[in-house]
Amino acid sequence: MMHDSLSRRTCGANSDRQFLIGRLAGMRGPLYRALPPFDRRDSLGGKAMRFKLTIVAAALAMVIGPPSGHAQSAQRLNPMITLHEQGMPVFGLYAPRARTARGRRGGGATAGQPKSRAELASEILGYGSSDFVFDGSMERSVDDALSAFAGLVGAMQAAGASTRSNPLVVKMQEIGTDYDAARAAIAKQLDAGVSTIMFVGVESAEEVRQGLAAMRFASNGGTRPDAVGRAPAYWGVSDAEYRRKADLWPLNPEGELLNWTIVESHEGLAHVREIAAVEGIGVLWPGAGTLRGLFSSTNAAGERTLDVEAWENSIQTVLAACKEFDIPCGYPANASDIEMRMQQGFSVFVMGWGESGFATVDLGRRVAGR
Repeated sequence: MMHDSLSRRTCGANSDRQFLIGRLAGMRGPLYRALPPFDRRDSLGGKAMRFKLTIVAAALAMVIGPPSGHAQSAQRLNPMITLHEQGMPVFGLYAPRARTARGRRGGGATAGQPKSRAELASEILGYGSSDFVFDGSMERSVDDALSAFAGLVGAMQAAGASTRSNPLVVKMQEIGTDYDAARAAIAKQLDAGVSTIMFVGVESAEEVRQGLAAMRFASNGGTRPDAVGRAPAYWGVSDAEYRRKADLWPLNPEGELLNWTIVESHEGLAHVREIAAVEGIGVLWPGAGTLRGLFSSTNAAGERTLDVEAWENSIQTVLAACKEFDIPCGYPANASDIEMRMQQGFSVFVMGWGESGFATVDLGRRVAGR
C-alpha cells in the first residue's frame, strides 16, 4: 500500500515537472528574463547550480502558484482526510487522562491529583505531531461521559484548538439493534464537534449502515437531526457551512466526517467481509485488545495464556478484508510493532498518551517519510 502510494506520488511529481517545464517555456516578461541562464559547467552538486535552481523554483512558485493539491488541502477542515487522499499513514494519540498514576511522568497537576481541563488542553496542544485526538470514554455510554468530553473540547477551543489542528475522534457505544438510541447518541457526539466516530463491537453490515446514516443529514440521505450544537464553533465555520461540509468521506468526496468501524468478536469476524463491503467506512479496525482477551484462556495454574496464532489470524482476517475492499486499516500500535504493521498494510494508528506513545508516533512518521 505504501509502495503504491509512493508510485502514485512519483508519477504525479513527474507530471508536475513536465507541466512546469511547459509553463516555463511559455513564460515571457521581466520575470522570465530575470531567470538565470543554464551553465553546463555547473555540476549537479555545485553551489552555483543549487542557487540557480532555487531561484528558478521561487520564480515558478510566484508565477503559477501552488499545485492544485495544495489548494485542496488548504480548503480541507479535516487534516486526516488530506492524509488519506495523499495515501499517507495517519498517527494519533489518546487524550491524556485527567488523573495520572503515581510515579509516572505527567505535566501540570501533581501525580495522583486530577488535572484541570485547561491543563489537559495545554498538554494536547503542546504536542504537535499527533494527527488526531482520540477519546474512548463514551464506549459504554455516550450520555454518561459526554459532559466531561464536551468540557475538554471547550477547554481545547479556548486554548486555540480547532478541527483543523486537532480533529476529534471518539468511540461510540455499541449500536446493536437499538437504532433509535444509536441515532440519538451519534447526533450528540457530532454536535460536540467531533470529526470521526468509531463504531465499536460491530457484528453486522446493517449496524454499520444504520450508523453511517445517523452521521449524515437528511439532505444527504441520512437520518441525523438538523441541529448542529457547538460543532460549527469547534470547526471554525458558520452553521450553514457546517451543514454543507459535515458529511461522510469518501461517500461524499467533499465531506469532512470519517467513520471508523472496529471488529472485535467471533460474530464480527465471521461477517467481516460483509461489514467491509458497506460503502462509507473510512477506516476498518481489528479490536486487537479485545480480541487478545477473546483468544486467551486460563490454564491449570490459573494463568492467562494467549493463543498467539489464533489472535494473529483474527488480526489478519480484518486486514485481508480491508485490502479486498480497499479500505484503510487501523491498529493500536506501539514502538515494538508499528514498523511490522506498516509493512503488513496497516495505515492508521492510535497510541496511548505519554512518552511511549510519543516515541511510537515519531517512529511511524519517520518510517512513512513524514
